[in-house]
Amino acid sequence: MMWMCVAVFLLWMRSGGCTDKANTSDLIEYTAADFYEKLHSGKMMFIYFEHQVSPTISLFLVELEKSAEALQDYGVLVGTINCNKELVQTYCTDERLLHTAFLFRGGKEFLSFDLDTVFDVNSIVSEVLFAILRDEVKYVHTDADLLAMEKAARGKKDIVLGYVQSLGTQEHRSMMETAYVYGSRYQFILITGGPVLKHLGVNESSHSSGVWFLHCRVHSGFMTPMTPERCPLTRMRKPLSTLSLHAFLQLMEAPLVSEVYDDPSSVQPPQFPYQQTPQVFLFSRPATEHLDLDTATALAWRLRGLALLLLVHRQSPAVRTPDEYNAAYRLPEKSSEVKYLTLHSLDEVLDIFINQEKEEEEEEEEEDEEEDDSHFGNVDDEIAATVFENRGNLLDMDSITQLTSENFHTAVAQSSLTVALFYLKWDAVSMAFLSSFIEVAELLADSEVHDVQMSAVDCGEWTDLCAAQPGSAVPFQPITAFPSVLLLRPRESAQPYRGMLGSEALHRFIMMSRADCPLLLSTQDDVTSFLQDVSHPELTGYKPDRVVGLFKTHTPTGLQVFTAAAKSLRGDVLSGLLTDGPAEKWAAGLAVDLPAVLVFPSWRTHTHPSALPASSSAEELLTHINTARLHPMPELTVENLPSFLWLGKALLILFVGEEEDEIGRRQNQALVEEMRGVVELGGWRMERYLPCWIHLGRTPAGMSVLGSYLGSMPPLPALVLTHLPSGGGVYQYPPNTPIAASSVLLWLQRVEDGAESPAGTLGEDSWPPAADFYDFLNIMDTQEADSTQQQSPKEEEEEEEDEEEVDVKEHLVSNEATHDNLDSNTHSEL
Repeated sequence: MMWMCVAVFLLWMRSGGCTDKANTSDLIEYTAADFYEKLHSGKMMFIYFEHQVSPTISLFLVELEKSAEALQDYGVLVGTINCNKELVQTYCTDERLLHTAFLFRGGKEFLSFDLDTVFDVNSIVSEVLFAILRDEVKYVHTDADLLAMEKAARGKKDIVLGYVQSLGTQEHRSMMETAYVYGSRYQFILITGGPVLKHLGVNESSHSSGVWFLHCRVHSGFMTPMTPERCPLTRMRKPLSTLSLHAFLQLMEAPLVSEVYDDPSSVQPPQFPYQQTPQVFLFSRPATEHLDLDTATALAWRLRGLALLLLVHRQSPAVRTPDEYNAAYRLPEKSSEVKYLTLHSLDEVLDIFINQEKEEEEEEEEEDEEEDDSHFGNVDDEIAATVFENRGNLLDMDSITQLTSENFHTAVAQSSLTVALFYLKWDAVSMAFLSSFIEVAELLADSEVHDVQMSAVDCGEWTDLCAAQPGSAVPFQPITAFPSVLLLRPRESAQPYRGMLGSEALHRFIMMSRADCPLLLSTQDDVTSFLQDVSHPELTGYKPDRVVGLFKTHTPTGLQVFTAAAKSLRGDVLSGLLTDGPAEKWAAGLAVDLPAVLVFPSWRTHTHPSALPASSSAEELLTHINTARLHPMPELTVENLPSFLWLGKALLILFVGEEEDEIGRRQNQALVEEMRGVVELGGWRMERYLPCWIHLGRTPAGMSVLGSYLGSMPPLPALVLTHLPSGGGVYQYPPNTPIAASSVLLWLQRVEDGAESPAGTLGEDSWPPAADFYDFLNIMDTQEADSTQQQSPKEEEEEEEDEEEVDVKEHLVSNEATHDNLDSNTHSEL
């Protein structure tokens, strides 16, 4: 399961995942007949007609191949035609076109590009998208041009203005890719210089690109009216990239001021997509409520893009902050810690975040100066790149216990719960997760959680512990994936952590694992407290699923099965146990017979649990519990995707776009309800499928997933059937066809009968180990044996004079060595 979580972690950053095509190129060499066929079908095509291949042309063809995969996501076919083999009139007969590539649209030539302007993958993608979006993305030069655009957009659309020093760069590509996705929501403007920069306060000699958000559309949350002439603007303060621009646009949609009635310490930190944004709290009193709201609004405009502002109403009894403080703030890197202030002016709040921004910029500049480009160029993985960038920052390991072969049993016995991370120093994912693991340890210490011991095992050094075989007194199987997290309790088997590789998910799992499992309930009041979070106040806000077992103590078999299942669900589900008289009384009120297991999923009310049938084994009961927890039509996110893939069902995914207004929200909701109707109408036939949906506004990674499934972005909504147990085909419900329950069921039947052709295929589902496991102890044993048994005294002397370095790779532990060459005292392969 851990590899699946790593896959989802990588999906958020590149969103190709297991659907990428393995060892294939998206660049197509067309014949003349294929070219004309695609041309008249209306396909958009970017074609180079190859005459003679010079060194310059060879470099262009390499970059063209790289761009093919990126452009296919936008519905553009990329290919070449060898004019030495195929004859296409005009393009193959005129050698003056040797240094020109062509974009075809609507069955005819749309635009030509000199190869000097499309020289690498960034310039190809940006120029082609710029050409496609020429009517949507405007170009302004003077401030008067910009003012005219603002007046035209007033009350209709907000404006996203991007400045890049030159076209064809990575920044230009990021702007075009974002405009392609958000073009219907915002008016995009591109500038490369000119007098308009003075209005934006930019020195044209600066080497930095920039983005500004112009608030021209009337927002209900805006309390300050716009000036008569200009739209208020907010500058994006992070370097221009596709990811940072997407996060910035999400932040611009956040409410200007949010009003809360809880103490700042009880307010949840910002959730996705604002999780990296600071929070600022101002306090309001009933007598000055309107004045306080105006003050908060004025400050919120000045903090736009820097922080989220919340107005706390002091009249609420939940607010416990002393009257001496009139403001507070929370930084994302400080987790849930809130700092309280007594301010005399709004400028003091602004100074906090402006100074922090300057410090971050200075740190980034220092890191850029120290970075070794020659080494960084060899790192082609985002996680590995992050680890490489932070290679000089030594992790503070004081908050975790270092477990070794010598202290393992003693350390585990001394704590009621030990959370152990097994990692390798040369594995990038291990080192990235180690940082999050330490963050969780520090958070637990700050929260004064003393019953959890956070520990780590360096498996590169303590291979005998990580590779220990069953029966060797360790409570776990040999570690075969890195990083791995186990929860260890004295005299119990280890429990693996299978959640996301992040601090938030791990912290939640640990906190829930501390709860009694199952919690013994004595009265109906205990049950009510258990179902309403009162029995676990430290878990308030988590909204976990709950399971309650109702048993008679004189029937221990069913009770033992329930207890074993509850322990397997520890950390993911809260479980309670009610027995004998109170159990009979409560069961009578719910019209169920003892013994019974009741499941309370977080998405249902506590008054309508699911009653499960009797089970003969813990495995059978776990299956029933997990089925009852499953939402009939779940929304897929990056976080919950692994738990649904684990079910092994075919995914029937409805992709819906981001709503622009209330009408769009209702349309999306109606589509989701129609898919619920598919489940109800299909009955038992739908058991092999998992109907689900992805909201592309809340889960933007879904856009790349959908594009990679089908080869291009289809019109929304889109209904796709994938992950079929019978094969890797991806099927698309006919586009532009109304999604109705009866029609969807007929389409599924045609897929089952083989009457539908796949619209795409899944890539190779192969995830090899992230790092090889080096058994250093065995290497040293082998070297010592070789030196004593095979060398003569003369050879030993010569070796001392001229010591040779041993190639560690030659001593990788293999299956053959494990079974044929190693004795019982050596270590097995992981």
